[in-house]
Amino acid sequence: MKFGILKDIKDGEYRVIATPAEISSLTNDGHEAFVQRGAGANAGFSDEAYFAEGATLVDTMQEIYSQCDFVAKVKEFESCEYGLLRENQIVFTCIHPAAHPEEVQALLDSKCIAFTAEDSHRYGSPNCEAAGKQGALMGLESLQSIHGGKGKFVNGLGGAPGVHALVLGGGTVGQAVTSVLCSLGARVTVMDINIGTLRSTAVQFQQRVFTQISNRYNIAKLLPSVDVVYNCVKWPKNATEFMIDREMVRSMEKGSVIVDISNDYGAIETFHETTHENPRYIEEGVVHYCVSNIPGAIAQSTSIAYAASVLPHFRSIMNQGVENACVKDGFLRRSLTAYKGYLTHEETSGIQKRKWVRPETILKIKDRPLDMAPPATATRSNDYYEEFQ
Repeated sequence: MKFGILKDIKDGEYRVIATPAEISSLTNDGHEAFVQRGAGANAGFSDEAYFAEGATLVDTMQEIYSQCDFVAKVKEFESCEYGLLRENQIVFTCIHPAAHPEEVQALLDSKCIAFTAEDSHRYGSPNCEAAGKQGALMGLESLQSIHGGKGKFVNGLGGAPGVHALVLGGGTVGQAVTSVLCSLGARVTVMDINIGTLRSTAVQFQQRVFTQISNRYNIAKLLPSVDVVYNCVKWPKNATEFMIDREMVRSMEKGSVIVDISNDYGAIETFHETTHENPRYIEEGVVHYCVSNIPGAIAQSTSIAYAASVLPHFRSIMNQGVENACVKDGFLRRSLTAYKGYLTHEETSGIQKRKWVRPETILKIKDRPLDMAPPATATRSNDYYEEFQ
C-alpha cells in the first residue's frame, strides 16, 4: 500500500503524524511511504531522516493525495483539501466531525474511507496529555502581570501565597494538568461529575488535591477564590446551557485566568478560539487563553508520542485491511467516520441531524467476534439510513 504523510497547514500547527521511526516500520512491512517535504521540519525531523528510512519525498499535498492509498495528518482537513480526496482513499486525522459539517460533507462527497483519530485511542490520546501538561504551564504564564494577569507565582514566595487552580474534568487532560500543577506546588481543586474519578484522583496525587463534584453551584461558589481555571471537559455540542456563563466569569478577581484546553464552544460563554500567534484576550477582567492546538507548542515531544500511539492502527489497516482492523480493535472501529459516501459516526449524526450507519453493519462484520469499545461520547442517534435499518 502507498502511505502518505501530509505537512499540516493549520495556522500554528507544528506536529507531524509520523516520524522516521514509523516510516521505518511501514517500509519494513513492504509498503511504500511518501512524505511531503517539510512535513516534520517544525518538529525536528528532517526530510533526509525520512529519506534514510525509505520514504519518497514529494513537493506538494496534491502529489500525496493523487498517489497514495492511505493519507494521514494531524489536524482537520482544510477547505483547499476537500477536492483532493478520492473515492476509496483511506484518510486518518483529527477530523472532529461533529463540529465541522462542511468537512463531513466533503468526506461523504468524495466517497473516501475516513477515520477520526481522536476517537481511536484505547488509553487516551498523547495529544490530550500534551495539551494538559503544556496548558498547565500556559495558564501559569498567563497569570504573569506582563500578560494582564494578577501576578501570582505558582508556589508562592516567603510571606506571599501561591496559586489556587481549579481543574474541571478528571480525565486524561485534567490528570495531566494536575500533575504539572502539583509538581510545582500549586493548590489544586479538581472537579468531575464522577465520584469514582475524584476518589482515584485523590489517591493518584497522594491526597494533595481537593476534590468536588462538578456542577454549576459548586463552580460558581469557588470561582471568586481561584486564580486560574482549566477547562478539561469535553462539553456536549448540543448542550443548552453554559458550564460557566458570563456572570460567573465576572465574579472572578480581575487578572484571574481561564485556560480552555477543550476548546468546545458552549462550555464557557466568554470563549473564542485563539492561536499561538495571538493566544490571549481579556474579557470581564479575566485573561483567557484559548489556543486550539496547544500540543503544537511542544511539537517534537507530542509528535513522537502521538506517532507511536497511532502506528498500530496504520499497520493493522495496511497489513490486514479496513474490515479486519475494525474487527480486532473496537476503538478504531468507533473512529470510522465516513465509508464510501455513508456517515458512520454516531455523534455527528446526533449533532448534525444526518442519517448514519453503524461501522460493523456497513463493513459486514457484525456477525464476527468483535473487540468492543465504549461509545466515544454520550450523544446517541437512531436516525439510520433506510437501507440499513
